[in-house]
Amino acid sequence: MKTTIPALLLAALMTLFANYAHAQAKWAKNVAKTTFTLKTFSTNGNLIGSYCGFYVGTDGEAVANFTPFKGASRAVVIDANGVEQQVECIIGANDIYDVAKFKVSAGKTQPVTLAASALQKDNIAWFMPYAVKKTPEAVMGTVTRVEQPADKYSYYTLQMQVPETAGGCPVLNDNGEVVGIMQQPANGDKNGYATDVRMATDLTAKPLMINDPTLSKTMLKKALPDDIKEATVTLMTMQTMADSLTLATTIEDFIKKFPNSAEGYKSRAQSLARAGRHADADRDMQQAIKTGTELDDTYYTYARMIYSHQLYEQPEKQYAPWTLEFAEDAINKAYTQNPQPLYLEVKAQIKFSQKQYAEAYDVYKQLIDNGNATAENYYGAARCKEQTGDSITMLALLDSAVATFSEPYIRDAAPYFWARAEARMAQGKMREAVQDLNVYEKLMPQVNDRFYYIRFEAESKCRLFQQALNDIRQAISKDDRNAFYYAEKASLEIRVKLYDDAIDTAQQLINLESENSDGYLFLGLAQCLKGDKAAGTKNLEKAKQLGDTQAQSLIEKYGK
Repeated sequence: MKTTIPALLLAALMTLFANYAHAQAKWAKNVAKTTFTLKTFSTNGNLIGSYCGFYVGTDGEAVANFTPFKGASRAVVIDANGVEQQVECIIGANDIYDVAKFKVSAGKTQPVTLAASALQKDNIAWFMPYAVKKTPEAVMGTVTRVEQPADKYSYYTLQMQVPETAGGCPVLNDNGEVVGIMQQPANGDKNGYATDVRMATDLTAKPLMINDPTLSKTMLKKALPDDIKEATVTLMTMQTMADSLTLATTIEDFIKKFPNSAEGYKSRAQSLARAGRHADADRDMQQAIKTGTELDDTYYTYARMIYSHQLYEQPEKQYAPWTLEFAEDAINKAYTQNPQPLYLEVKAQIKFSQKQYAEAYDVYKQLIDNGNATAENYYGAARCKEQTGDSITMLALLDSAVATFSEPYIRDAAPYFWARAEARMAQGKMREAVQDLNVYEKLMPQVNDRFYYIRFEAESKCRLFQQALNDIRQAISKDDRNAFYYAEKASLEIRVKLYDDAIDTAQQLINLESENSDGYLFLGLAQCLKGDKAAGTKNLEKAKQLGDTQAQSLIEKYGK
């Protein structure tokens, strides 16, 4: 006997499917218009992936899976009308749940309608595939499981026939509102999986995106934050961490997005100045001033740019309008706008470069007297006094610079101990200079051969001979091919009557440079003083033959 479906049940099922078909017909056409194919490419133009996606905003904002973006340097979308558009930038991504938000270089775009609430277990769900110039058939399924990876998001397991090309397509509720993004199905898996669409739409550009480990997996341009303060942080970070091309792109994006902010023009001007395009840099600085925002910082940047140009650029490459007088005028305007000590410090530096040492000193003194008694300002004032020949005041100012630090000293103090050591040596205060150099050595993680030689000189002049010998040995250990160090070592060894050591050192010098007269001079002198006058005289004669002017007088004094 043939089994039949009761007429009433059949009618009910037909009504149910008709209602579903009618419901789908109302929204399917609109949803289809929001979908597209996403294609991503590597730097050599090879296709990386072809997925689907859909618009979530009216200005080209879209979402899709993140997988095809990995390793991609370019991406395009082909919309439901078959029109191709470039992907402009990526806004954010979640690698764990494989979603990305990005922006397409399109005009106005039709977005999907987002559901106000998530689906629940056993709810009906719809999957909308992508098609060109037609409305595809939506696929109906059932939610079999709902997980919550975060408090506000859901992850769906769906009983649904999902094609291999489903990745990135929208998953909808009965009202045609999008609840999820379909994940690319695994081979042989009969279920479908969807990530809550809000996990993608909630993604925003972050200020420190250059350090984002997920976004670093794609070479596509990253979006700037919408908040100008956060975007400015991004811009500043890029200036120290990004390559020149990425920085240039970020600057142009910033100017386009925030045309009334001075920051973009200042950043571009600095890049242009580094590239030698000084006239273009100047135009950008003038534009930054015209914005009327952050004028004191703009004038400060202008002054620093011109001052650095004068300080480091070769005269023949200098941009004529950028004079030190121009820099001084800019920093004066910065100070007028906002009387910050930093601006006076720059003014003092400019005055010093103009060789107006007395005026520069007056600015440093103004800073110190007004509560800015920093090591830098004391040091700057000391340099001014050095140039005017007032060595006593210079040393007193260096004492004040060092006194701004207290024990245990930090590495920041090292340059000031070095400066005072040099000043003390110039005034013949060798033991005090050695003390400063000892502190400097403790503060620096590594010093070179030149340091040990300088301290050797100071120690020799104040008769700290053992310390001096230790330092000249250290200098040689840092640079054992420097013949001068061997000569200095042999000379001191003779002076302190270490004749055998001097003979050995002189021989090393000869082995290093056989035509260096110093080696034979010190070898011969050490031998004579030790009592071997025959050998000593012979080596002094050799030094004389090599052009040493002292050899003859030593032969006459010690060779008889």
